[in-house]
Amino acid sequence: MALKHLLPIALAATLVLSACGSDSEGSDGSDAGASEAKSNLIVIITPSPDNVFFKAEQVAADAKAKELGYETLVISHDDDPTKQSQAIDTAISRKAGAIILDNAGADATETAVQRAKDAGVPSFLIDREINSTGIAVAQIVSNNAQGAALGGQLFAEEMEGKGQYAELLGKETDTNAGVRSKGYHDVLDQFPDLEMVAQQTANWDQAEALSKTQTILQANPKIKGIIAGNDTMALGAQAALDAAGRDDVIVVGFDGSPDVVESIKSEKIKATVLQPASQIAEMAVEQADSYIRTGQASQPEKQSVDCILVNAENADSVDNFAVTS
Repeated sequence: MALKHLLPIALAATLVLSACGSDSEGSDGSDAGASEAKSNLIVIITPSPDNVFFKAEQVAADAKAKELGYETLVISHDDDPTKQSQAIDTAISRKAGAIILDNAGADATETAVQRAKDAGVPSFLIDREINSTGIAVAQIVSNNAQGAALGGQLFAEEMEGKGQYAELLGKETDTNAGVRSKGYHDVLDQFPDLEMVAQQTANWDQAEALSKTQTILQANPKIKGIIAGNDTMALGAQAALDAAGRDDVIVVGFDGSPDVVESIKSEKIKATVLQPASQIAEMAVEQADSYIRTGQASQPEKQSVDCILVNAENADSVDNFAVTS
């Protein structure tokens, strides 16, 4: 065949090869084919929505994702690392665009989030941190130290700087439990006449807090206050106090849950530290959307959002983990 007839064939072959190459690799060497294979899905994984705080996270993240045009899958891990791992595997198998995760324990979470990252599924953590950086794209949490300082100061003022008190701790595997306890004690330990007579974990659980408080009351009848690591435990403590006819014991919680806000209005629980749960969940979805579209993180990995003290003065302006006015 003459050379002039071969040239068009060779040119056509070159164009076909170029087209195939553009499908499998981007101009920056990234795997564009893998990106195109991802579904238009955001998977939202949290603890049980039986806790209104986690329900607020789910609702806010789900609504924001749908507003931005995504399909959603909402899964509860019930604070079980095995269920969490299975949920993350589901996100991977469905080639999710991103995972929004309120995790089931800092140490137990890292391997699963790393597995998602290796599979090309970015994770955006909310509420609870993990210890390692560089695995999740973002970790957006309440400023627990700042919030605990607010709660501790109010508690000390209500106690008038003296008397016996107890502390109810959250799950030992949850970083927030330790951060909040330290934040409380950074304030309370400055008052030499405040005496902590009991410090027990109630694992964020209302029934367990009720039982532990009953035991504490029996052993310490002169107790004046109970400070709790979350509102669920504060409600359990208040229920035990109500059952014992003790309306003289000061209770302070942490979360800003609607039930505790109502208790504050009813002049039972004195205060809570509001975490902006819905705002944080929405921020995570917005950052996930940006990452999906650009391939780049729009914010630093570690981000904290300040908390707000809620007491009788502003309880009427609180709605669904937000101060409305």
